[in-house]
Amino acid sequence: MNTKRIIGLATIGLAAVSLLAACRSNSSSSGAKTSDNGVKTAIITDTGGINDRSFNQSAWEGLQAWGKQHDLKKGSAYNYFQSNSASDYTTNTTSAQQNGYNLIIGIGYSLQDAISSAAKNNPNTNYAILDDVISGQKNVASASYADQESAYLAGVAAAKTTKTDKVGFIGGMVSDVITAFQVGFEKGVASVNPKIKVDVQYANSYTDAGVGKTIAAQMYNSGDDVVYQCAGGVGAGAFAEAKIINQGRTADDKVWLIGVDQDQNYLGSYTSKDNKKSNFVLVSTIKEVGKTVQEIANETAAKKFPGGQILNENLKNGGVDLAKDNAPADAWTAVQAAKADIISGKITVPAK
Repeated sequence: MNTKRIIGLATIGLAAVSLLAACRSNSSSSGAKTSDNGVKTAIITDTGGINDRSFNQSAWEGLQAWGKQHDLKKGSAYNYFQSNSASDYTTNTTSAQQNGYNLIIGIGYSLQDAISSAAKNNPNTNYAILDDVISGQKNVASASYADQESAYLAGVAAAKTTKTDKVGFIGGMVSDVITAFQVGFEKGVASVNPKIKVDVQYANSYTDAGVGKTIAAQMYNSGDDVVYQCAGGVGAGAFAEAKIINQGRTADDKVWLIGVDQDQNYLGSYTSKDNKKSNFVLVSTIKEVGKTVQEIANETAAKKFPGGQILNENLKNGGVDLAKDNAPADAWTAVQAAKADIISGKITVPAK
């Protein structure tokens, strides 16, 4: 594991997205099978669920890959607990512990209170929280993501691509995490052309696809030709609206959508009005939650659970990144230049 990413152990680094790029490893330093170490891992989803095509899904895919890598069976060595509402967070963390899971990972900042409380009540069980920090508890590992850095790159791509000088941002619920996405995106846009208007709207939900569709329709109809959605399951509605609009246009007159948390290019395929196969996903910001799940599980199996530590995931260590998808050549060249400047420290992207 790259110790540069652990606060208090070394310097803070970052740069391994797409489920761990560059310097990070998919396996722990131990070659023994994870099952031999008695690790049973469970993730607790937030209300988006494992089919949100975003944050929770990436975490579950990472855990499944970990199970397959170590020849483990779902239900006996790894599993997920679905949260359909916030009231399920405590119930699910309790159920996971009572069912013998000794590494329990909360997916998203919404589970902060439930994970913190469970860890205090069960000091012999290891816990982790992704996208938030729980301090002062030795049986809790935290992972924080520099979403503002990947969002900055998305802003650069949007600004280099827009033809109307109007772009949109759809947030889920107001929080420090989503604010980082918004601010990073706005800064990236402004770095190319400060005169471009960024239309910001919040859905006040992570699950209401209907609201996402309505907001996207309003944005596109008002002239926003690139929209960045950071809203979990709400984004499904934005994808649906972008597809409807683009099917009624020629391929050269498309509106764009920016993916989030995982490479969402696969959601953007469509046939245009002039009967051409095309895709409307410009780029996707990636958050390597699946790889973080794998790393924590592997470290635990190697008797090196990073309790009390903060894993800082950023562009430099590959914890966040940007997928090229369908970005035009000039936009991607600008993105690569900005990425190099962020990694070198020439550009510092604020989170709020």
